[in-house]
Amino acid sequence: MRVLVTGGAGFIASHVSEGFLAAGHEVAVLDNLSTGYRHNVPKDATFFEVDIRDAAAVDKVISAFRPDVIDHHAAQMDVRKSLLDPVFDAECNIVGSINIITSGMKHNVKKIVYISTGGAVYGEPKYLPVNEQHSVNPECAYGISKHTVEHYLELYRILSDLRYTVLRYPNVFGPRQQPHSEAGVIAIFAGVFLEGKVPTIFGDGEQLRDYVYVSDCVRANLLAAESGDGEILNIGSGIGTSVNTLFKELAELADFKGEPIYAPRRIGEIEAVYLDSTRAANILKWKPEVKLADGLRKTWDWCVATKEKDFAVA
Repeated sequence: MRVLVTGGAGFIASHVSEGFLAAGHEVAVLDNLSTGYRHNVPKDATFFEVDIRDAAAVDKVISAFRPDVIDHHAAQMDVRKSLLDPVFDAECNIVGSINIITSGMKHNVKKIVYISTGGAVYGEPKYLPVNEQHSVNPECAYGISKHTVEHYLELYRILSDLRYTVLRYPNVFGPRQQPHSEAGVIAIFAGVFLEGKVPTIFGDGEQLRDYVYVSDCVRANLLAAESGDGEILNIGSGIGTSVNTLFKELAELADFKGEPIYAPRRIGEIEAVYLDSTRAANILKWKPEVKLADGLRKTWDWCVATKEKDFAVA
């Protein structure tokens, strides 16, 4: 199978690219390197440096590579940036995704796996854990743009029999993660500890999120490439973990004895959200396998071993 992974020079999608290669598939990566890194692209993958907002360039890549599956991770993913510049967010996440979808259909792509967000589409949840039947009430432009593409996928399924699966991600963490957004809190803490500085927690630190190790998300993508047509599926642990808990666990790994700095809560931040992934378990036969403590240890060990300059906190 030929798989085109968009955003494949980034944290999660580079691991996904490796997963498809390890499973014996032919892989190409499309990325504009705005937040990803060329060294993240697997050496056995074909690389195209292209911005998904450039419809002609996207079409040229898809025409040349002729993928069977497009695994679409490329996105503007910073919640705060989406609020400050919603036009840019929409151009990347909505227009860019339409370019991918329509070109894929033009060149007979068999399926699209689309990465959405479980942390931003639901808004402040009415109940926890959140399942896919929960109302969609995003409280940031990022959540709106990611959800909008889900509607386009369903529209083209109705009009043209497009096969797709939507994966609504939790907060994913692991090696290669960069501290570009709230979802990168683990990377942020690790980077600060490595610099010998004191981490800052925004708000009281009791806000809850669902953290899933990157290898578990890789498995979800491989499974979704083969099954789950027409489905929107939460990928999560069903467990809410506070920022304070993350701080304590990483501080122990880093042998940090101090206390964090607390700052005012950031705009657009949800108080608590974690995901019910029962449908993914039933449809994809997926469930998370890496426990949070084990994933934190793996991530910290990687940070210590690499100490990459690109990992430094901005």
